[in-house]
Amino acid sequence: METKNRNYKKNLMNMKNIVNRYKKLTLLHSNDMHGDFLAEETDEKLIGGVSMLSGYISKVREEEPNTLYCIAGDMFRGSVIDSDFKGISTIEIMNILAPDVVTLGNHETDYGISHLLFIEKCANFPIRLNNARLFSPYKIIELDGMKILFIGILTEEVLAQTKGDGLVGTFVDVAEAAQEVGRICNAHNAIDVDFTVLLTHIGFEEDKKLAALLDPAFGVDVIIGGHSHTFLTEPAKVNGILIVQAGTGTDQIGRFDIVVDTLHNCVAEFKWRTVPIDSAHCPKDEVLEKLLTKYKTTTDEKYSRVVTRFSKKLTHPSRIRETELGGLFAEILRESLHLDIMLLGSGSIRNEELGPIVLLSDLVECFPYDDSIHLLRIKGSQLRRMIAYMLRDEVWQGAHCEFYQFSDGFRVTYDRATHEFLEFSLNGEPVEDEAVYNVGLQNFTFNNTEIAFNISMDELNKNGGTRIVATSCRDVLDEYLTEHQHLGREIDGRLTLLN
Repeated sequence: METKNRNYKKNLMNMKNIVNRYKKLTLLHSNDMHGDFLAEETDEKLIGGVSMLSGYISKVREEEPNTLYCIAGDMFRGSVIDSDFKGISTIEIMNILAPDVVTLGNHETDYGISHLLFIEKCANFPIRLNNARLFSPYKIIELDGMKILFIGILTEEVLAQTKGDGLVGTFVDVAEAAQEVGRICNAHNAIDVDFTVLLTHIGFEEDKKLAALLDPAFGVDVIIGGHSHTFLTEPAKVNGILIVQAGTGTDQIGRFDIVVDTLHNCVAEFKWRTVPIDSAHCPKDEVLEKLLTKYKTTTDEKYSRVVTRFSKKLTHPSRIRETELGGLFAEILRESLHLDIMLLGSGSIRNEELGPIVLLSDLVECFPYDDSIHLLRIKGSQLRRMIAYMLRDEVWQGAHCEFYQFSDGFRVTYDRATHEFLEFSLNGEPVEDEAVYNVGLQNFTFNNTEIAFNISMDELNKNGGTRIVATSCRDVLDEYLTEHQHLGREIDGRLTLLN
């Protein structure tokens, strides 16, 4: 009789284990929010903004108890509310959003590493980054009997601008990141991790490379990424790992509804989609509304000045082609600073359009990077190599590469099939290999010429050195635009790509 009772109890326990084996997990995720705090009215409906985003997250938490919210980097930059308060406002806003775990993006370092460490102390949420040596590399969250492991990833190429900051140690590439992931996963297998998430800020293509390098035995289930601003309609799947990203800004949020098999520690079922953040589906967070009003009142008083009026709305629809705004800004800097050529980073321009009426707040949000301009003396042969590298095949295959807008007079026609320049001229004359030209670069590019153009500063310095010709490129733009009203710009073929 005792044996029968023991067998009955054992079978009952086994049945309970089978019933409890499958558990639901809801993962909400954002990336590249870039200070997109305020809702915008479109077709009589409010779209985006952190107030409705917070309302949606709270709503899901009430409906689904096993909900986690994470952010895959670049909370900073893109709005005057962020830049005027140097990210402190952003952290206060994020504290109300209350993410369960966050990894850093490259723009979290824009105000300096020392300032970032101060801001991290203001955060009421965990920041994880496994390769900066300044933050804890992982976090294990226990939820409904599950152990969920988050690991933060950011690579050297993405975080290039911090190389000059002595506080930063060794960073890793994708191959080394894969080894580090393996080390962390192996170290925690003994505690029976049920689910593993990589929270990355390296770009969608790099996420796929990383997934391909991971040993399935590591147990990585999901990669939630950022940096490349990729909008997906469904997850990619590489090496059995689901890879997602939720575009950019706060107009949408990514949502995973997952059934976790806690016996085999894997995804049994899943549904993923991006959910629109709008007034039709998302309630407002009144506490966050009050905080936003406080910040907006302050910045409106400071930035409501009209800078200029363009002759029409100017656009910047793509980072990898000549644009109206890119051409205008590059030419203003070239003319104002008496350069031969200005190469302006396409990524410096954060909005797809500007004008026709331009407030100072519009200019700051469109062009948030108030860095210095360096004059470099560059030989024609070196310039040709630099532009050829900028136009390499990898750019057109979707990689997140640096790209530059040209000032007036510099004209390039490039055959992508043959990799040949059919025109490479300045002011109507061919660029001579041995001639030396005064070229302007922003501070970010100046500090990263090998990444941007595959050329070292040691080589460029042999032409006669460099010097700073402006400490604030935005001041130059502001001054010029204020003095020159009704400016316009057309695409005039400074960069022509064939085939």
